[in-house]
Amino acid sequence: MEHNFKISCSKENLKEVRRFVNAVLSGYPISESEKNMITLAVDEVCANLIIHSHKCNPKEFITLNIFEQKGMLVFEIIDDGDSFNLLQHEEQSLYNIVKQKRKGGLGIMLVKRIMDDIQIYNAPDHNVCRLYKKI
Repeated sequence: MEHNFKISCSKENLKEVRRFVNAVLSGYPISESEKNMITLAVDEVCANLIIHSHKCNPKEFITLNIFEQKGMLVFEIIDDGDSFNLLQHEEQSLYNIVKQKRKGGLGIMLVKRIMDDIQIYNAPDHNVCRLYKKI
């Protein structure tokens, strides 16, 4: 079964993303802790797209599709904003982030550690980020 959700690129809609992901995950036999981590990872990718690629423009949209594929849950996030490949993002050390008292910098690191696989596709008219989690 595939679950689909489309939101405008407003930070206020991130709570709806979290609700949607939690609702879908409630149908799977996974722990609350695991559900929270998965929700955090999906929320982080959506937040980065809304804030950095779409500049919080509520006239633009992202789509989140969740489906099963070969024993994995796939969280497919589609948008048409500026492309960003989180796989090519150079991670800062946690020590440096704390030392510099930076506000951000942990999100992509967490996504990479929480999810089992990440795939990025850039087409001429849209971008696709797929986050995979074994179930």
